[in-house]
Amino acid sequence: MSFKKDFVWGVATASYQIEGAWDKDGKGLNIWDVFCHEPGHITENHNGDIACDHYNRYKEDVQLMKELGIKAYRFSISWSRIFPNGTGQINEKGVKFYSDLIDELLANGIEPYITLFHWDYPYQLHKKGGWLNDDSVEWFSNYAAKVVELFSDRAVNYITFNEPQCFIGLAYFNGAHAPGLKVGYKDIFQMCHNVLKAHGAAVKAMRANAKQKIKIGFSPAVEANYPATETFKDIEATRRAIFNCAPLGWGIMWSIAWWCDPIVLGCYPKDGLEMYKEYLPEITSEDMELISQPIDFFGMNVYNGKEIAAGDSDNPEFVKRKPGSPKTAIQWSVTPKCLQWGPRFMAERYKLPIIITENGMSAHDTVSIDGKVHDPNRIDFLNRYLLELEKAVDAGVDVLGYFLWSFMDNFEWAYGYTERFGIVYVDYDTQVRIPKDSAYWYKEWIESHNG
Repeated sequence: MSFKKDFVWGVATASYQIEGAWDKDGKGLNIWDVFCHEPGHITENHNGDIACDHYNRYKEDVQLMKELGIKAYRFSISWSRIFPNGTGQINEKGVKFYSDLIDELLANGIEPYITLFHWDYPYQLHKKGGWLNDDSVEWFSNYAAKVVELFSDRAVNYITFNEPQCFIGLAYFNGAHAPGLKVGYKDIFQMCHNVLKAHGAAVKAMRANAKQKIKIGFSPAVEANYPATETFKDIEATRRAIFNCAPLGWGIMWSIAWWCDPIVLGCYPKDGLEMYKEYLPEITSEDMELISQPIDFFGMNVYNGKEIAAGDSDNPEFVKRKPGSPKTAIQWSVTPKCLQWGPRFMAERYKLPIIITENGMSAHDTVSIDGKVHDPNRIDFLNRYLLELEKAVDAGVDVLGYFLWSFMDNFEWAYGYTERFGIVYVDYDTQVRIPKDSAYWYKEWIESHNG
Protein backbone atom coordinates (compact mmCIF):
# COMPACT_ATOMS: atom_id res chain seq x y z
CA MET A 1 0.00 0.00 0.00
CA SER A 2 2.50 2.59 1.25
CA PHE A 3 1.99 6.33 0.90
CA LYS A 4 -0.65 7.56 -1.54
CA LYS A 5 0.33 9.62 -4.56
CA ASP A 6 -1.48 12.65 -3.08
CA PHE A 7 0.09 12.26 0.37
CA VAL A 8 0.87 15.72 1.79
CA TRP A 9 4.58 16.25 2.56
CA GLY A 10 5.10 19.46 4.48
CA VAL A 11 7.01 21.43 7.06
CA ALA A 12 5.73 23.34 10.08
CA THR A 13 6.48 26.47 12.12
CA ALA A 14 4.73 28.73 14.65
CA SER A 15 4.25 32.49 14.63
CA TYR A 16 6.07 33.56 17.80
CA GLN A 17 8.94 31.19 17.09
CA ILE A 18 9.85 32.67 13.70
CA GLU A 19 8.10 35.95 12.85
CA GLY A 20 9.81 38.59 14.98
CA ALA A 21 8.35 42.09 14.37
CA TRP A 22 6.85 41.77 17.83
CA ASP A 23 5.81 45.44 18.04
CA LYS A 24 5.60 46.38 14.34
CA ASP A 25 2.70 47.44 12.13
CA GLY A 26 0.05 47.58 14.82
CA LYS A 27 0.55 44.15 16.38
CA GLY A 28 -0.62 43.89 20.00
CA LEU A 29 1.23 42.27 22.86
CA ASN A 30 0.90 38.57 23.51
CA ILE A 31 1.81 36.71 26.69
CA TRP A 32 5.15 35.55 25.24
CA ASP A 33 6.17 39.12 24.44
CA VAL A 34 5.67 40.00 28.09
CA PHE A 35 7.07 36.75 29.54
CA CYS A 36 10.30 36.87 27.53
CA HIS A 37 11.01 40.49 28.46
CA GLU A 38 11.11 39.59 32.15
CA PRO A 39 14.50 38.19 33.22
CA GLY A 40 14.89 34.60 34.34
CA HIS A 41 12.15 32.91 32.36
CA ILE A 42 14.01 31.94 29.19
CA THR A 43 17.44 30.34 28.78
CA GLU A 44 20.07 33.11 28.47
CA ASN A 45 17.16 35.61 28.58
CA HIS A 46 16.46 35.09 24.88
CA ASN A 47 13.26 36.44 23.33
CA GLY A 48 11.28 36.31 20.10
CA ASP A 49 11.57 40.01 19.25
CA ILE A 50 13.40 39.23 15.99
CA ALA A 51 13.49 35.42 15.93
CA CYS A 52 13.98 34.39 12.28
CA ASP A 53 12.66 37.73 10.97
CA HIS A 54 10.15 35.75 8.91
CA TYR A 55 7.80 38.75 8.95
CA ASN A 56 10.23 40.53 6.63
CA ARG A 57 11.77 37.50 4.93
CA TYR A 58 8.74 35.34 4.18
CA LYS A 59 9.27 35.53 0.41
CA GLU A 60 12.83 34.24 0.78
CA ASP A 61 11.59 31.46 3.05
CA VAL A 62 8.80 30.40 0.71
CA GLN A 63 11.24 30.35 -2.20
CA LEU A 64 13.51 28.08 -0.20
CA MET A 65 10.58 25.76 0.54
CA LYS A 66 9.88 25.56 -3.17
CA GLU A 67 13.51 24.75 -3.96
CA LEU A 68 13.39 21.96 -1.39
CA GLY A 69 10.28 20.42 -2.93
CA ILE A 70 8.00 21.18 0.04
CA LYS A 71 4.37 20.61 -0.89
CA ALA A 72 2.60 22.12 2.14
CA TYR A 73 3.39 24.60 4.88
CA ARG A 74 1.77 24.55 8.29
CA PHE A 75 2.09 27.94 9.99
CA SER A 76 0.23 29.65 12.81
CA ILE A 77 -1.40 33.04 12.91
CA SER A 78 -0.54 35.42 15.72
CA TRP A 79 -3.94 36.27 17.19
CA SER A 80 -2.72 39.68 18.41
CA ARG A 81 -1.34 40.55 14.98
CA ILE A 82 -4.89 40.28 13.63
CA PHE A 83 -6.65 41.61 16.75
CA PRO A 84 -4.19 43.74 18.79
CA ASN A 85 -6.50 43.58 21.80
CA GLY A 86 -7.71 40.04 21.14
CA THR A 87 -11.17 41.35 20.19
CA GLY A 88 -12.62 44.48 18.61
CA GLN A 89 -10.58 46.50 16.15
CA ILE A 90 -8.85 44.52 13.41
CA ASN A 91 -5.27 45.30 12.32
CA GLU A 92 -5.24 45.57 8.54
CA LYS A 93 -1.45 45.43 8.29
CA GLY A 94 -1.46 42.13 10.17
CA VAL A 95 -4.14 40.80 7.86
CA LYS A 96 -2.08 41.88 4.86
CA PHE A 97 0.98 39.97 6.08
CA TYR A 98 -0.87 36.66 6.28
CA SER A 99 -2.78 37.33 3.08
CA ASP A 100 0.48 38.02 1.24
CA LEU A 101 2.06 34.91 2.76
CA ILE A 102 -0.83 32.75 1.55
CA ASP A 103 -0.60 34.25 -1.94
CA GLU A 104 3.14 33.65 -2.01
CA LEU A 105 2.71 30.02 -0.98
CA LEU A 106 0.05 29.34 -3.60
CA ALA A 107 2.09 31.07 -6.30
CA ASN A 108 4.88 28.61 -5.53
CA GLY A 109 2.72 25.50 -5.47
CA ILE A 110 2.68 25.13 -1.68
CA GLU A 111 -0.57 24.38 0.15
CA PRO A 112 -1.18 26.48 3.29
CA TYR A 113 -2.28 24.77 6.51
CA ILE A 114 -3.28 27.39 9.08
CA THR A 115 -3.06 26.84 12.82
CA LEU A 116 -5.24 29.35 14.65
CA PHE A 117 -3.58 29.12 18.04
CA HIS A 118 0.00 28.11 18.76
CA TRP A 119 0.38 29.49 22.29
CA ASP A 120 0.79 33.28 21.76
CA TYR A 121 -2.35 34.40 23.63
CA PRO A 122 -3.25 38.12 23.41
CA TYR A 123 -2.01 39.88 26.53
CA GLN A 124 -5.11 42.08 26.80
CA LEU A 125 -7.28 38.96 27.04
CA HIS A 126 -4.88 37.38 29.52
CA LYS A 127 -5.49 40.38 31.78
CA LYS A 128 -9.21 39.53 31.65
CA GLY A 129 -8.56 36.01 32.89
CA GLY A 130 -7.59 34.24 29.67
CA TRP A 131 -8.87 30.68 29.40
CA LEU A 132 -10.26 30.90 32.93
CA ASN A 133 -12.81 33.46 31.75
CA ASP A 134 -15.90 31.81 30.24
CA ASP A 135 -15.95 34.60 27.64
CA SER A 136 -12.75 33.07 26.19
CA VAL A 137 -14.97 30.68 24.23
CA GLU A 138 -16.54 33.60 22.35
CA TRP A 139 -13.23 35.48 22.03
CA PHE A 140 -11.63 32.56 20.26
CA SER A 141 -14.60 31.64 18.07
CA ASN A 142 -14.93 35.25 16.87
CA TYR A 143 -11.22 35.32 16.01
CA ALA A 144 -11.50 31.97 14.20
CA ALA A 145 -14.53 33.17 12.24
CA LYS A 146 -12.67 36.28 11.09
CA VAL A 147 -9.60 34.33 9.98
CA VAL A 148 -11.74 32.01 7.87
CA GLU A 149 -13.75 34.92 6.49
CA LEU A 150 -10.49 36.61 5.44
CA PHE A 151 -8.55 33.69 4.03
CA SER A 152 -10.83 30.75 3.15
CA ASP A 153 -11.20 31.96 -0.43
CA ARG A 154 -7.63 30.65 -0.83
CA ALA A 155 -6.74 28.53 2.23
CA VAL A 156 -8.93 25.53 3.02
CA ASN A 157 -7.02 23.63 5.74
CA TYR A 158 -7.28 24.73 9.38
CA ILE A 159 -6.19 23.53 12.82
CA THR A 160 -7.86 25.08 15.87
CA PHE A 161 -5.39 24.38 18.68
CA ASN A 162 -1.81 23.19 18.88
CA GLU A 163 -1.03 21.05 21.93
CA PRO A 164 -3.48 22.24 24.59
CA GLN A 165 -1.60 19.99 27.03
CA CYS A 166 1.34 22.36 26.67
CA PHE A 167 -0.34 25.76 26.56
CA ILE A 168 -2.38 24.84 29.64
CA GLY A 169 -0.03 22.46 31.45
CA LEU A 170 3.31 24.18 30.91
CA ALA A 171 1.82 27.65 31.28
CA TYR A 172 -0.55 27.26 34.23
CA PHE A 173 0.28 23.98 35.96
CA ASN A 174 4.07 24.15 36.33
CA GLY A 175 4.66 27.73 35.14
CA ALA A 176 7.51 26.99 32.73
CA HIS A 177 5.81 28.74 29.80
CA ALA A 178 4.05 32.07 29.42
CA PRO A 179 2.33 33.46 31.41
CA GLY A 180 4.29 31.49 34.01
CA LEU A 181 1.52 30.72 36.52
CA LYS A 182 0.82 27.81 38.83
CA VAL A 183 -2.87 27.40 39.57
CA GLY A 184 -4.90 24.72 41.33
CA TYR A 185 -6.80 21.79 39.88
CA LYS A 186 -10.15 23.58 39.89
CA ASP A 187 -8.80 26.36 37.69
CA ILE A 188 -6.89 23.90 35.48
CA PHE A 189 -9.99 21.85 34.72
CA GLN A 190 -12.04 25.00 34.09
CA MET A 191 -9.43 26.12 31.55
CA CYS A 192 -9.39 22.69 29.90
CA HIS A 193 -13.17 22.77 29.55
CA ASN A 194 -13.17 26.30 28.15
CA VAL A 195 -10.48 25.41 25.60
CA LEU A 196 -12.56 22.45 24.43
CA LYS A 197 -15.69 24.60 24.21
CA ALA A 198 -13.67 27.24 22.33
CA HIS A 199 -12.59 24.57 19.85
CA GLY A 200 -16.20 23.51 19.23
CA ALA A 201 -17.48 27.07 18.98
CA ALA A 202 -14.68 27.88 16.55
CA VAL A 203 -15.51 24.89 14.35
CA LYS A 204 -19.15 26.07 14.11
CA ALA A 205 -18.12 29.66 13.41
CA MET A 206 -15.55 28.66 10.82
CA ARG A 207 -17.98 26.49 8.88
CA ALA A 208 -20.55 29.31 8.96
CA ASN A 209 -18.10 31.90 7.64
CA ALA A 210 -16.11 29.86 5.13
CA LYS A 211 -16.06 31.07 1.51
CA GLN A 212 -15.78 27.47 0.31
CA LYS A 213 -15.68 24.01 1.86
CA ILE A 214 -12.88 23.88 4.43
CA LYS A 215 -11.20 21.09 6.38
CA ILE A 216 -10.74 21.44 10.13
CA GLY A 217 -8.72 19.44 12.64
CA PHE A 218 -6.84 19.93 15.85
CA SER A 219 -3.36 18.89 16.98
CA PRO A 220 -2.82 17.50 20.47
CA ALA A 221 0.56 16.32 21.69
CA VAL A 222 0.49 12.54 21.62
CA GLU A 223 2.79 10.44 23.77
CA ALA A 224 2.51 7.53 21.37
CA ASN A 225 3.35 4.47 23.43
CA TYR A 226 4.13 1.23 21.64
CA PRO A 227 4.00 -2.45 22.64
CA ALA A 228 7.11 -4.36 23.68
CA THR A 229 5.95 -7.28 21.52
CA GLU A 230 3.14 -7.68 19.03
CA THR A 231 1.25 -10.03 21.32
CA PHE A 232 -2.37 -9.41 22.22
CA LYS A 233 -1.51 -8.79 25.88
CA ASP A 234 1.19 -6.20 25.19
CA ILE A 235 -0.93 -4.41 22.57
CA GLU A 236 -3.92 -4.29 24.91
CA ALA A 237 -1.71 -3.05 27.76
CA THR A 238 -0.36 -0.31 25.51
CA ARG A 239 -3.84 0.74 24.50
CA ARG A 240 -4.75 1.11 28.16
CA ALA A 241 -1.55 2.99 28.93
CA ILE A 242 -2.36 5.51 26.21
CA PHE A 243 -6.04 6.09 26.90
CA ASN A 244 -6.42 5.60 30.65
CA CYS A 245 -6.59 8.92 32.49
CA ALA A 246 -3.74 9.66 34.88
CA PRO A 247 -4.24 10.18 38.63
CA LEU A 248 -4.11 13.74 39.94
CA GLY A 249 -0.68 15.23 39.32
CA TRP A 250 1.34 16.34 36.31
CA GLY A 251 0.10 13.35 34.31
CA ILE A 252 -3.45 14.72 34.03
CA MET A 253 -2.25 17.18 31.39
CA TRP A 254 -1.06 14.32 29.18
CA SER A 255 -4.17 12.14 29.39
CA ILE A 256 -4.88 12.09 25.67
CA ALA A 257 -8.42 10.77 26.15
CA TRP A 258 -9.32 13.71 28.39
CA TRP A 259 -8.59 16.10 25.53
CA CYS A 260 -9.72 14.02 22.57
CA ASP A 261 -12.70 11.93 23.68
CA PRO A 262 -14.93 15.01 24.21
CA ILE A 263 -14.10 16.36 20.73
CA VAL A 264 -14.44 13.13 18.78
CA LEU A 265 -16.60 10.86 20.92
CA GLY A 266 -18.76 13.53 22.57
CA CYS A 267 -18.03 12.58 26.18
CA TYR A 268 -15.29 12.82 28.77
CA PRO A 269 -13.69 9.48 29.71
CA LYS A 270 -15.45 7.86 32.68
CA ASP A 271 -12.28 7.14 34.66
CA GLY A 272 -11.28 10.81 34.48
CA LEU A 273 -14.74 12.01 35.49
CA GLU A 274 -14.50 9.83 38.58
CA MET A 275 -10.90 10.70 39.53
CA TYR A 276 -11.24 14.43 38.93
CA LYS A 277 -14.88 14.95 40.04
CA GLU A 278 -13.98 17.08 43.06
CA TYR A 279 -12.39 19.72 40.83
CA LEU A 280 -14.50 19.69 37.68
CA PRO A 281 -16.69 22.58 36.52
CA GLU A 282 -20.31 22.04 35.64
CA ILE A 283 -20.39 20.05 32.41
CA THR A 284 -23.70 20.21 30.55
CA SER A 285 -25.07 18.25 27.62
CA GLU A 286 -25.07 21.53 25.67
CA ASP A 287 -21.34 21.85 26.38
CA MET A 288 -20.68 18.38 25.03
CA GLU A 289 -22.77 19.00 21.93
CA LEU A 290 -20.74 22.16 21.28
CA ILE A 291 -17.37 20.52 21.91
CA SER A 292 -18.08 17.56 19.64
CA GLN A 293 -18.64 19.43 16.39
CA PRO A 294 -17.58 17.16 13.51
CA ILE A 295 -13.97 17.62 12.38
CA ASP A 296 -12.25 16.37 9.24
CA PHE A 297 -8.93 15.06 10.51
CA PHE A 298 -7.03 14.24 13.66
CA GLY A 299 -3.68 16.01 13.91
CA MET A 300 -0.91 14.33 15.87
CA ASN A 301 2.25 15.96 17.19
CA VAL A 302 4.47 12.94 17.84
CA TYR A 303 8.08 12.89 18.99
CA ASN A 304 8.39 9.80 21.17
CA GLY A 305 6.62 7.30 23.37
CA LYS A 306 7.22 4.66 26.01
CA GLU A 307 7.56 0.93 25.48
CA ILE A 308 4.76 -0.93 27.24
CA ALA A 309 4.44 -4.55 28.34
CA ALA A 310 1.67 -6.43 30.10
CA GLY A 311 2.66 -6.95 33.73
CA ASP A 312 0.92 -8.57 36.66
CA SER A 313 -2.80 -9.03 35.98
CA ASP A 314 -1.98 -7.75 32.47
CA ASN A 315 -1.67 -4.18 33.80
CA PRO A 316 0.49 -1.85 31.69
CA GLU A 317 4.11 -1.59 32.72
CA PHE A 318 6.67 0.83 31.30
CA VAL A 319 9.70 -1.03 30.03
CA LYS A 320 12.83 0.61 31.41
CA ARG A 321 15.01 2.07 28.70
CA LYS A 322 18.42 0.49 28.29
CA PRO A 323 21.42 2.52 29.49
CA GLY A 324 22.73 4.67 26.66
CA SER A 325 19.47 4.59 24.70
CA PRO A 326 19.49 7.28 22.00
CA LYS A 327 18.28 10.77 22.80
CA THR A 328 18.05 13.99 20.83
CA ALA A 329 19.95 17.14 21.80
CA ILE A 330 17.00 18.29 23.90
CA GLN A 331 17.16 14.91 25.71
CA TRP A 332 13.99 13.45 24.25
CA SER A 333 14.17 9.71 23.67
CA VAL A 334 14.37 8.42 20.10
CA THR A 335 11.58 5.87 19.67
CA PRO A 336 10.67 5.37 15.99
CA LYS A 337 7.97 2.80 16.69
CA CYS A 338 5.80 5.55 18.17
CA LEU A 339 5.10 6.77 14.64
CA GLN A 340 3.64 3.41 13.69
CA TRP A 341 1.65 2.61 16.80
CA GLY A 342 0.49 6.10 17.69
CA PRO A 343 -1.48 6.54 14.46
CA ARG A 344 -2.76 2.97 14.70
CA PHE A 345 -4.21 3.48 18.18
CA MET A 346 -5.61 6.95 17.42
CA ALA A 347 -7.25 5.84 14.18
CA GLU A 348 -8.73 2.79 15.90
CA ARG A 349 -10.31 4.85 18.71
CA TYR A 350 -11.28 8.01 16.87
CA LYS A 351 -11.92 6.73 13.35
CA LEU A 352 -10.67 9.88 11.65
CA PRO A 353 -8.02 10.41 8.98
CA ILE A 354 -4.66 11.17 10.56
CA ILE A 355 -2.20 13.96 9.79
CA ILE A 356 1.18 13.98 11.53
CA THR A 357 1.28 17.70 12.22
CA GLU A 358 4.68 17.66 13.95
CA ASN A 359 7.62 15.27 14.08
CA GLY A 360 11.34 15.93 14.11
CA MET A 361 14.36 16.34 16.34
CA SER A 362 16.70 18.83 17.95
CA ALA A 363 20.36 18.23 17.11
CA HIS A 364 23.72 19.85 17.89
CA ASP A 365 23.94 21.50 14.48
CA THR A 366 26.76 23.81 13.47
CA VAL A 367 28.21 25.23 10.26
CA SER A 368 31.15 23.02 9.31
CA ILE A 369 34.45 24.17 7.87
CA ASP A 370 33.07 23.54 4.37
CA GLY A 371 30.26 26.04 5.00
CA LYS A 372 27.60 23.33 5.11
CA VAL A 373 25.53 21.89 7.95
CA HIS A 374 25.88 18.12 8.22
CA ASP A 375 23.22 16.44 10.36
CA PRO A 376 23.37 12.67 9.69
CA ASN A 377 21.67 11.97 13.02
CA ARG A 378 18.57 13.89 11.91
CA ILE A 379 18.53 12.07 8.58
CA ASP A 380 18.70 8.75 10.40
CA PHE A 381 15.95 9.87 12.80
CA LEU A 382 13.61 10.93 10.00
CA ASN A 383 14.30 7.82 7.97
CA ARG A 384 13.57 5.49 10.89
CA TYR A 385 10.40 7.36 11.91
CA LEU A 386 9.01 7.62 8.39
CA LEU A 387 9.59 3.93 7.75
CA GLU A 388 7.48 3.23 10.85
CA LEU A 389 4.78 5.63 9.63
CA GLU A 390 4.76 3.69 6.38
CA LYS A 391 4.04 0.53 8.40
CA ALA A 392 1.00 2.26 9.90
CA VAL A 393 -0.21 3.09 6.40
CA ASP A 394 0.41 -0.50 5.33
CA ALA A 395 -1.64 -1.63 8.33
CA GLY A 396 -4.59 0.32 6.92
CA VAL A 397 -4.38 3.62 8.80
CA ASP A 398 -5.65 6.53 6.70
CA VAL A 399 -2.69 8.91 7.04
CA LEU A 400 -3.15 12.01 4.88
CA GLY A 401 0.09 13.86 5.48
CA TYR A 402 3.28 14.51 7.42
CA PHE A 403 4.64 17.87 8.58
CA LEU A 404 8.26 17.91 9.63
CA TRP A 405 9.09 20.06 12.65
CA SER A 406 10.62 22.36 11.81
CA PHE A 407 11.25 24.10 8.54
CA MET A 408 13.99 26.20 10.13
CA ASP A 409 15.74 26.67 13.43
CA ASN A 410 13.78 29.01 15.66
CA PHE A 411 12.94 30.25 19.14
CA GLU A 412 12.34 27.08 21.13
CA TRP A 413 10.17 28.57 23.87
CA ALA A 414 11.78 28.28 27.33
CA TYR A 415 14.99 27.01 25.71
CA GLY A 416 15.40 30.16 23.62
CA TYR A 417 17.78 29.66 20.72
CA THR A 418 19.77 26.86 22.34
CA GLU A 419 17.90 24.07 20.52
CA ARG A 420 17.87 23.59 16.74
CA PHE A 421 14.95 21.61 15.28
CA GLY A 422 15.12 22.93 11.71
CA ILE A 423 16.14 21.31 8.45
CA VAL A 424 17.31 24.81 7.55
CA TYR A 425 20.02 26.38 9.70
CA VAL A 426 19.50 29.99 10.79
CA ASP A 427 22.35 32.30 11.76
CA TYR A 428 20.49 34.57 14.17
CA ASP A 429 23.04 37.40 13.80
CA THR A 430 22.95 37.60 10.01
CA GLN A 431 19.63 35.81 9.35
CA VAL A 432 21.40 33.75 6.67
CA ARG A 433 19.57 30.47 5.96
CA ILE A 434 21.59 27.33 5.15
CA PRO A 435 19.69 24.16 4.18
CA LYS A 436 21.11 21.26 6.16
CA ASP A 437 21.90 17.88 4.67
CA SER A 438 18.55 16.70 6.06
CA ALA A 439 16.74 19.30 3.93
CA TYR A 440 18.16 17.74 0.78
CA TRP A 441 17.44 14.26 2.12
CA TYR A 442 13.80 15.26 2.75
CA LYS A 443 13.58 16.68 -0.78
CA GLU A 444 14.72 13.34 -2.20
CA TRP A 445 12.32 11.46 0.09
CA ILE A 446 9.41 13.57 -1.16
CA GLU A 447 10.41 13.10 -4.79
CA SER A 448 10.66 9.35 -4.41
CA HIS A 449 7.33 9.06 -2.56
CA ASN A 450 5.15 11.34 -4.67
CA GLY A 451 5.53 9.57 -7.96
